[in-house]
Amino acid sequence: QVQLVESGGGLVQAGGSLRLSCAISGRTSSSYKMAWFREAEGKEREFVASITWSDGRVSYDDLAKGRFTISRSTAENTVHLQMTKLKPEDTAVYTCAADKRSGSPGKMGFVGHYWGQGIQVTVSS
Repeated sequence: QVQLVESGGGLVQAGGSLRLSCAISGRTSSSYKMAWFREAEGKEREFVASITWSDGRVSYDDLAKGRFTISRSTAENTVHLQMTKLKPEDTAVYTCAADKRSGSPGKMGFVGHYWGQGIQVTVSS
């Protein structure tokens, strides 16, 4: 079983930055794919970014390109989401997820076998 715990959220002013972390524990393998999703109040959950654990291939939704960076630390078993130039519309609960299957990163075909509890990010206007 795998547990995912997010940290690093909070309140930030528009234009600021936050770095989210997702600590991974339990039985994992290098074939996993990791991803960040977000869900704003009254909105459907949306894909943000993903990364393959084995070789660090990444994929981003358009909303994240140029502003967000997903990365991993193999030594610390942690996935990060560096967010810059934040906008009020980025306000949401951000959740990390793990796909047990190997393959290409990206929203297409991603299956969330494990999910964190989510962490609030609030961007003030």
